[in-house]
Amino acid sequence: MKNWILFIVTAVVVFLLGMLASSVINRKSEAKFAYVPKVEISENEPRNEVWGKNFPKEYQSYIQTLDTTFQSYQGGSKMIDLLEEDPRLVILWAGYGFSKDYNQGRGHYYAVEDLQNTLRTGGPKGKGDGPMPSTCWTCKSPDVPRLMNEHGVDEFYKGKWADKGSEVVDPIGCADCHDSKDMSLQVTRPALIEAFEEMGKDINQATHQEMRSLVCAQCHVEYYFNKNIPGKEGIPYLVFPWKNGMSSDDMEKYYDDIEFSDWTHKLSKAPMLKAQHPGYEVYLTGVHADRGVSCADCHMPYKTEGGQKFTDHKIQSPLNNVANSCQVCHRQEANKLIENVYTRQKKSTESRLKLEDALVKAHIEAKKAWDLGATEVQMKDILTDIRHAQWRWDYAAASHGGSFHSPVEIGRVISSGLDAAAEARIKLSRLLAVRI
Repeated sequence: MKNWILFIVTAVVVFLLGMLASSVINRKSEAKFAYVPKVEISENEPRNEVWGKNFPKEYQSYIQTLDTTFQSYQGGSKMIDLLEEDPRLVILWAGYGFSKDYNQGRGHYYAVEDLQNTLRTGGPKGKGDGPMPSTCWTCKSPDVPRLMNEHGVDEFYKGKWADKGSEVVDPIGCADCHDSKDMSLQVTRPALIEAFEEMGKDINQATHQEMRSLVCAQCHVEYYFNKNIPGKEGIPYLVFPWKNGMSSDDMEKYYDDIEFSDWTHKLSKAPMLKAQHPGYEVYLTGVHADRGVSCADCHMPYKTEGGQKFTDHKIQSPLNNVANSCQVCHRQEANKLIENVYTRQKKSTESRLKLEDALVKAHIEAKKAWDLGATEVQMKDILTDIRHAQWRWDYAAASHGGSFHSPVEIGRVISSGLDAAAEARIKLSRLLAVRI
């Protein structure tokens, strides 16, 4: 009897091991033949669906950026009218395009459509006849590197935004980050390469893990349009202000030294700076960057289907994919991890809104001072304080996710902004006391 039991158990074990071996072999075969090219991808191919023929899993995950249902405390993919949500922004950006229209961005699939429809470009519904330069297309489409390669970088930056609208049709995708020959990560926007050169660094020395953040840094950074580059005068050339360093203070000094401003505030007449989206610069000051974690590790984590491991190209908030992003390293429950994020964000928002309130009052008080006959000499230092305070507020607000990426640095930036706003208002109260 014992022998029969041993025989049956052995047979079952052998059968199960055979099934496991067969499964492993099948999965290895799937992985081995997963990327047999079906089409030849040309050097300047901008169409994501063409790349998708060779990389169907990545492409299928990418088109899921069409999903706009997820909303977190401070982000997600749902479109939100932020001017309606916070009308103080209209005062803060008075005289600038963002006071007309400012929506929370949706997924990458909507990059071209959302830019066409915003009132800042003369929308809605794709009219796109506004005054913005064609440089504003730079981060929105793989048609951009194609046009730069075909016509030259300077030629791409020339002209108005609407001039190239018929050529820029494919949303952010494969060719923005990948070399068509070997699929390696590559930087396709010259501004990032030039910024590294300005700092005395060679971006070609970056490791693969660093590249998993640098391809994001092509666009998720602070930048401005420089029309005074020797030999390129009049061209709104895209430049990252990193010559002095990449902190908010370094970039502020850079702008002050060249006396640059994005616009003159309609109420206070302060020469203003508009922070774009310095996500990369803030990320570098945080603990995740210090530990070697890349943008893609959290926003595009690896995914496995069958025997195939690939990068999930549904670029999104990690809070909508906690199991594959946060919990790869952190063993806490998902709800606890999300609570940790929200706690940091809410505390940061509380301070940021205090700065926002102070700035609104400063702009209105400055207008009152002008109305009562204040001179440019009397207002000069006040306007500088307002400029610096709002730069710090905008830097914290526009660095999407910054209050989690680097809460200590964002807290420092906001607190220094509160100091600058307080200085402006103290000087204004003294001036108004004399004028009234």
